[in-house]
Amino acid sequence: MAAPPRVLLVSATTGYQADSFRTAAERLGVSLALATDRCDQLGDPWRDQAIPVRFDQPKAALEGLRKRPPFQGITAIGDRAALLAAQIAAGFGLRFHSPLSAALAHDKFAFRQALAAAGLPAPKFRRFGLDTDPAVAASQVEYPCVLKPLMLSASRGVIRANNAGEFTAAFARIRQLLARPEIQQWHNPNAAWLLSETYVPGREVALEGWMEAGTLQRFAFFDKPDPLEGPYFEESVYVTPSRLELNQRALIWDVVESAARAASLGPGPIHAEIRFTPDDTPYVLEIAARPIGGLCARTLRFRRPPSPEPITLEELLLRGALGEPLAAWERDTAPAGVMMIPVPEGGVLDRVDGIETARRIPGVEAVEITAKPGEPLAPLPEGASYLGFIFARSATPAAVEQALRAAHARLAIHMRQALPVV
Repeated sequence: MAAPPRVLLVSATTGYQADSFRTAAERLGVSLALATDRCDQLGDPWRDQAIPVRFDQPKAALEGLRKRPPFQGITAIGDRAALLAAQIAAGFGLRFHSPLSAALAHDKFAFRQALAAAGLPAPKFRRFGLDTDPAVAASQVEYPCVLKPLMLSASRGVIRANNAGEFTAAFARIRQLLARPEIQQWHNPNAAWLLSETYVPGREVALEGWMEAGTLQRFAFFDKPDPLEGPYFEESVYVTPSRLELNQRALIWDVVESAARAASLGPGPIHAEIRFTPDDTPYVLEIAARPIGGLCARTLRFRRPPSPEPITLEELLLRGALGEPLAAWERDTAPAGVMMIPVPEGGVLDRVDGIETARRIPGVEAVEITAKPGEPLAPLPEGASYLGFIFARSATPAAVEQALRAAHARLAIHMRQALPVV
């Protein structure tokens, strides 16, 4: 009997999706190996037989993985994990984004340059070193503008400025964020820079898909019904299918495909963020060389006619990693959505009340609080995590959104002040 194919999953230790990939691998009959950025001196504290790697040391990771049985596929959870996965894939001849394309997608300035060179819609942009005098930089941009770190994700460190005073304050705030030890330890040279780009008005949507041979296979369009106008850009509610018109979605699909092609992405998953302006111009804000993060993938189910049996996004990605054509798979048409529960204020999580009441809201499938009592939390723009997730499924996208907001309204989030470090 032939051994099952082996797929390497590269993930941060805190990656939420690892369990979902394990379940998908068991269902598919795939042997899944996990490579994470945990300390190699810890043994196996989570009993998951994970392979310790350093995201900033791809050569060492490759050397260690060569001692393992061969892999037939690779995928990744998170941006930094995707960078390492691209290096590993190149070293082992596996199907994934190239190291250059993954790095370009992870660098907001390089990505902006690639889109501008391809003639795609793009805001005016400029990169500044963190050693620049903020007052001097503030005189060189148009307002309103958005400042953002080059290498952080999920809107972390992204701040709108409407004038020079707000620009100077935002510049200083981002500089303090990037100086934090947990970011400096990544040894990423882009932590010495930030990007300023003109603010693009309009509604924001996301597109989940698979890029291969210059062609984008669309998995799902997500609406973000919250008005993301600043000063911070906290993504909270995602609902699919999008309520945009068919021709508007076609425009977005085309420009995302062109942007992914300009970045030479593929073969592999992509997650794109787009601003759609009032004059129907789609601006690609970024494309990540990995799937949608957190537990948000639970909103997606896929079927291959004529079989009615659905599969998860994680199983679909494992199939793609092993070279299976994905064109026959279709997203389940039932409207679904997720709310990433925002952190209301900085401090230490004490408790969350009202969870069972929220779960009883019609249309709500699950309420999961992933933050732990006693865990220090911060809201955006400094924060890097959510309190948890609310999932809903209903007859219409509007009903899904209503269920998510009603469930969130039932939650009472209790924070306590963090004790100062002395």
